Amino acid sequence: MLNLVLFGAPGSGKGTQSAKLIDQFGLYHISTGELLRDHIARGTELGKTADKYISKGQLIPDELMTQILEDVLDKHAGEKNGVVFDGYPRTIPQAKALRELLRKRGTDLHAVIGLEVPEEELIDRMLKRGQQTGRADDNLETIKNRLDVYHHQTCPLREYYTNEGKYIKVNGSGIVDEIFDDIASGIEAATGEKRRSPRH
Repeated sequence: MLNLVLFGAPGSGKGTQSAKLIDQFGLYHISTGELLRDHIARGTELGKTADKYISKGQLIPDELMTQILEDVLDKHAGEKNGVVFDGYPRTIPQAKALRELLRKRGTDLHAVIGLEVPEEELIDRMLKRGQQTGRADDNLETIKNRLDVYHHQTCPLREYYTNEGKYIKVNGSGIVDEIFDDIASGIEAATGEKRRSPRH
């Protein structure tokens, strides 16, 4: 089993790099953002609750987010070689909850990939993404709120995981494939796990 967290600010490229991690390491992808947007689109009770927070650029309450994650882990995570968590944890209480969820399943978190991108570039990326995809939360006011929340609530995880010896710093600016090569090299150095060729 190889369990990874893909960590970084909104717009840092987590979705793009997680797709490559799935192919190269045979992992199951859990994107909390995609899960929540799916619930919102389907108009579920969870989606209605989540939308109240997301539309303002705020984080979903820890307990609710952990319940969603546990449900997905129970249903799907055993099908693959491990899990890449994209967008979770976002707070230290969530990090502690994740550790317990994995330990209950006889496994652990092996590495945290930190995609580090300058703030001006993050804002530019998200504005362009909003123009291309129509994502309602990719407007300047909400982006600034999301980044403010990230700096105050999520950034402390960088130090938390650095102290645990699990944080792998990666420059998230530049060419996608070159960024992924740095990620794969970091994973191999930290865990001994080598990437594979994608299946055709």
